[in-house]
Amino acid sequence: MRHFEHLPVEVRANLFHREPGEFSADSPTQTLAVALGATLYCPATRPRLAEDIVKQAGRGVVSMVLCLEDSIDDAEVAGAEENLVRQFAELSGCDSGTSLPLLFIRVRTPEQIVDLVSRLGAGVRLLSGFVLPKFTEERGGAFLEALMSAETAQVTEALGGRRLFAMPVLESPELMHRETRTDSLSGISRIVDKYRERVLALRLGVTDLCSAYGLRRAPDMTAYDVQLVASVIADVVNMLGRADGTGFTITGPVWEYFKPHERMFKPQLRISPFSSGRAESLRTALIEHHMDGLLREIELDRANGLQGKTCIHPTHVAPVHALSVVSHEEFSDAVDILEPQRCGGGVLRSSYTNKMNEVKPHRAWAERTLRRAEVFGVAREDVSFVELLAASLRT
Repeated sequence: MRHFEHLPVEVRANLFHREPGEFSADSPTQTLAVALGATLYCPATRPRLAEDIVKQAGRGVVSMVLCLEDSIDDAEVAGAEENLVRQFAELSGCDSGTSLPLLFIRVRTPEQIVDLVSRLGAGVRLLSGFVLPKFTEERGGAFLEALMSAETAQVTEALGGRRLFAMPVLESPELMHRETRTDSLSGISRIVDKYRERVLALRLGVTDLCSAYGLRRAPDMTAYDVQLVASVIADVVNMLGRADGTGFTITGPVWEYFKPHERMFKPQLRISPFSSGRAESLRTALIEHHMDGLLREIELDRANGLQGKTCIHPTHVAPVHALSVVSHEEFSDAVDILEPQRCGGGVLRSSYTNKMNEVKPHRAWAERTLRRAEVFGVAREDVSFVELLAASLRT
């Protein structure tokens, strides 16, 4: 599969200096974790789930979570499990001509992992792994052991030799409470490090974190405007997202809004990026649907060390992916910093002549930027996220 593959070839040629590269469920973990992009959550109760998955794949979605947890009623779990088994069987038998997204199931209990893997039969080959809710050191061990136990010889054969991944969700009250946060993060660090090869990414469950204090951010605000939440994100990245080889990919929190609400604060989108022709109407449409808040939060996610984002509505996917493309300026800086002859360090003026690139301090940033460029591509010099977003919304 490939990001932006749903766009016509000639459109991609006009947008990209270097087009997004191909990846698959067999790609290296670091590549796959970045490639997740906008991970679209979907209740496992949907009666036409297989059809929905194929449709979203055709619109550029490359990762989906089929949810058996908070998105469905407690009384619906058994029926949702049966539905998943049916829908995976239907997907296995269809030939849509479109690459299916990476598919994950969000379970409630460790026992569901073993049970579902056995019930999926040959359809398990379409499964990339499981999302593990309310993850702590105490709960996490049972989930991860269940994941490994589910991989019998028969299942491994059906998977073609690849392994199932886990994506723990960090959302427990112990993380929100200051007096228990450090110990909780230390425990999580121990358990995910023990199963490092199975942990694809760590996801932030900001909605659950807010519930510990009865909070809900308005569409005019980002997660970073809620100081209790911002402090948790900072500590999670500090302890679990380090760039020294010990860290993990941590994904951005969900954006809850997708319909117009009454606006209290002024729009957050500057006019200048949208100043040409049709782009102004795009800016107006984004503001009317409070998507300017989403765009702002995506930018803050990256500034704070997060990659990709949890999404609960298809309209959120295009903005996440458009802002994940590496700009020509970022790419030029990263390539300059990583030139082999500069391994001894030093300072150089950027090729855009607008900043200082310091080789040693900026090296980790450059490596992360080129990894993102591998899967999301590099925009042409005259292309901004506005053109990328407009092209995606036209399909």
